[in-house]
Formats: sequence, C-alpha cells, structure tokens
Amino acid sequence: MRGAVYIDGFNLYHAVDDIGVPHLKWCNFWELARLITKGHAKTLEKVVFCTAYFPGMPGKRSRHEMFVRALDLVGVETRLGHVAKESVTCKLAECEFTWWQPTEKATDINLSLAIIEDAMDNVFDIAFLVTADTDQVATINSFRKRFPEKRIFIVSPPGRQPSEHLDRIAHGKVRLKERHFHQTLLPAVVTAAGKNSVARPTEYDPPFGEAVV
Repeated sequence: MRGAVYIDGFNLYHAVDDIGVPHLKWCNFWELARLITKGHAKTLEKVVFCTAYFPGMPGKRSRHEMFVRALDLVGVETRLGHVAKESVTCKLAECEFTWWQPTEKATDINLSLAIIEDAMDNVFDIAFLVTADTDQVATINSFRKRFPEKRIFIVSPPGRQPSEHLDRIAHGKVRLKERHFHQTLLPAVVTAAGKNSVARPTEYDPPFGEAVV
C-alpha cells in the first residue's frame, strides 16, 4: 500500500505552538510522515505542506521561509496560499472601532486540491490528512465518492480535540503526540546535493543536551 501525507500548515502550527516548546517547530515533516503512515502504508510516496506567508513581523516571516526551504531539501512539497486583509469591526456595545486584519486564504482549498489531484494521478492508495478543521469534511466526502477504491485517514494535531465529524467519515485515524515531534527534528543544518543548505534559526535551537534523533 502506498501512502501520501497532506498537512494543514496553520492548523498544525498552532497546535505545536500551544505546546510551548519552540524547537519542535523545526520538524522534519517527511520523517513525521513516516511515523504517521507506519503500520498502514508500506511506502511513503509524497508529503504536501499547505501554508501561506503572513505580512509584517519580518523575523517570523524569515523563519517561515527558512523552514519551507528546509522542507524542500528533505523532499516535502509546499503549496503556498496567500494572505488578504479583511475589515473587522469591534462587536462590543457602543464600540465603532474598525481595523484591518490579515486572513489566510486558499490553504484549505490547496489541501483539498492536492489530495484530489494526486488521487486522480494514482499517487497513493491511502491519503493521510493532518488537520482538525471540519471544513475538510467536504473534501473527505468527495474523495470517498470519487475514489471508492482508495482510503483516507484523518490525523489529529497534538493537543487538539479530535473532530468527531472527521473521525466518523474517515477510513481510519491517527493521533499525533508531542513525542512524535521530539523524534523527528530537523538537524542544525539541512543539506541536499546540488542545493544551498539551510541553517536552523537560533530561535529553534533545542535545549542543551537534547539530541536530534
């Protein structure tokens, strides 16, 4: 059985961020995908990471870009969405304050398209969808109707309450834990033949004495 993993970048990022251990963000998603598919698929064919760059906060944007480059070096495909500014109005009584708030766009659509397109191209036998976003219920329903010979598993981010809606319609489920991220950290310098190496941002340095497995 061939497996492929599809990652909702923002959904997973916020789950890991809530753990409060910054260096876990420097995660090798290809190796994480191996843990996800272990026991379910014999081979890992593809890993797709869907995300978008937020404007402002140059330090955070730089780390995000470095992470995407590092993932490319280990074989992860990134699909970028975009960020749009939306008007938000204060909902408190007698408050008329309005401001512009950046909002991520297209990540969920890119995730859905990646799964459906790869199913059409017969890339995998089992898809593993990493998200707790119930918006993906429509994706799973469409997938099951269009590709009855294939299977799709839902993978819950660490520390998140698994979605009953997603669990109910998926063929199977996987629960990510904090320990899975400790086991799959990227090295201090990520390299690949013929490409520029990427050094880990100092903000993601692990505590002294913690080895990268």
